[in-house]
Amino acid sequence: MKAVWYDRQGPGADVLQLGELPTPEAGPGQVRVRLRASGVNPADCNRRAGRGFVQDFPRIIPNSDGAGVVDAVGEGVDPAWLGKRIWLYNGQRGRAFGTAAQWIALAPDLVTELPEGVDFAAGATLGIPCMTAHRCVFLAGSVQGRTILVTGGAGAVGNYAIQLARWAGARVIATVSSESKAAHASAAGADHVVNYKTEDVAARVLALTEGLGVDHVVEVEFGGNLAATLGLVRNNGSIAAYASTGERNPVVPFYELMRRNLCLHAVMLPTSPLEARRRAQSDITRWLAASPRLLTVAERFPLDDTVRAHEAVERGGKRGTVVVEIAP
Repeated sequence: MKAVWYDRQGPGADVLQLGELPTPEAGPGQVRVRLRASGVNPADCNRRAGRGFVQDFPRIIPNSDGAGVVDAVGEGVDPAWLGKRIWLYNGQRGRAFGTAAQWIALAPDLVTELPEGVDFAAGATLGIPCMTAHRCVFLAGSVQGRTILVTGGAGAVGNYAIQLARWAGARVIATVSSESKAAHASAAGADHVVNYKTEDVAARVLALTEGLGVDHVVEVEFGGNLAATLGLVRNNGSIAAYASTGERNPVVPFYELMRRNLCLHAVMLPTSPLEARRRAQSDITRWLAASPRLLTVAERFPLDDTVRAHEAVERGGKRGTVVVEIAP
């Protein structure tokens, strides 16, 4: 099969190789997917570059999200999977070979049926961003009737968090850094959008909530936003943080959290409980079926241009997910 891989970590242009590798077979307890699209997430680039990750296999096909069609099943797998359009997550998590290839073989727990109305590129934007958003929105309990703050509401995870929270009956406030990103967050369903570049986020959120603050925060920059977050989350509230890039080792004010009974959750999808991931897959299926959704493809590249796809992610500022499309 045609695939992209790396044998050492470093810049994409230096280490990513395009060529032929053996086509995988569906082993016992596996499905094989003929991939049509591969989603590129920041973590995929960080793993390839060696930013915070060691190379855990001698050869790695990058990218963990994707979409395609099941074309083979292994021993012990329900043959009803054959021919189904699916999206998948965690393709290259605990495994050497991800989705930057024509085929992948993996456990059926990692695949979910893709509705007919969703194309493969859009399906490849679900995976880690939407699953992470689901975990961050719901891990502290029901959000119906509650007020949720989503920081980075134009990002891939943040935009899905807005949509899922609104679907579940929450009122959503989102932060963004520009007018165009404000429009993107509003299109996802945010009730209010705050520009953190020009506004005092805590003051604006308190004004929007009549001084009460929010019940729950979905946080993209835990360390950098911590002071503002503590000023806008109400007592007995919660924070779910899935990144802290600007301040990787923030000082956590334990006694303030304790006195206010604030609950802090650090979130990483691959190590989340299996039951929570299965619930996310089920809920995302129901959410997709309820009405048209905003599944944003930031840029599209052919498999031959996977280097450029990684570089597009590393430049930052994207809205949605960069997708590598794989010809049939």
